[in-house]
Amino acid sequence: MSRRAPIWERAVSYAAVGATRAPDLMEYPPTGYRPLERRALIGHGPARWEHAWTETLTWGIQQRSGFRVEVVETPAELDRMGYTPVGFDDDGSPIAPAVVDGSGERIYAADGRPLLRPGDTAWLGIPFGPLRLRFPARVVYVVDEPNRRGFAYGTLPGHAERGEEAFVVERSDDGSVWVSIRAFSRPGGFFWWLTSPVLRLTQGFYTARYLRALATPLAADTAPEAVVPQPADPAAGSAAAAETRDPA
Repeated sequence: MSRRAPIWERAVSYAAVGATRAPDLMEYPPTGYRPLERRALIGHGPARWEHAWTETLTWGIQQRSGFRVEVVETPAELDRMGYTPVGFDDDGSPIAPAVVDGSGERIYAADGRPLLRPGDTAWLGIPFGPLRLRFPARVVYVVDEPNRRGFAYGTLPGHAERGEEAFVVERSDDGSVWVSIRAFSRPGGFFWWLTSPVLRLTQGFYTARYLRALATPLAADTAPEAVVPQPADPAAGSAAAAETRDPA
């Protein structure tokens, strides 16, 4: 669909919707796309977990990383409906169409902020020299498990890239809290192909920010102990990413 269409009418600009869920994403990414996976320890305990998942499901990671998030209001007749993206099998073939149903009830965090749900759409703005670039994206799925929460967004026409990025926080049995970033992408058009080295550097820059975004000290009344990110192997020398996977 044209990038001139209202943002809430645009379809995502790639085919493999939901592929960031695939356990073998790094080995078998969608054809023509470059995968990425990062994971970092961001803290420990109930307060850190509550903070992490709430921020993740309210665009907090993006906002804390320097993005300006402009949520797009969907027309009321569509906002009352739930959105389920296309389903894919292990080979990436579509097996279930996207559907809209009447179960899309809006849920709010304790502080009153609306939690993300599939179908939510936003402009993500970043500074670029004297300019501020805006890129459209849509939430394609939400993870809501007792110890694992997050979401993924897909790019829309008009974005610099095509692909998907997932932001998931997890709580381990020992109470440690981790954030994982998984993505696959490629430049979104001819101009962006010409600037692909810059795109790749920009992606790396913001991914590093994502990993630090939820590790800042919490307010004294909610978190008497603040834990900064720690690498899985202190000898590795990375203060942000405990685990890194990237193609050679």
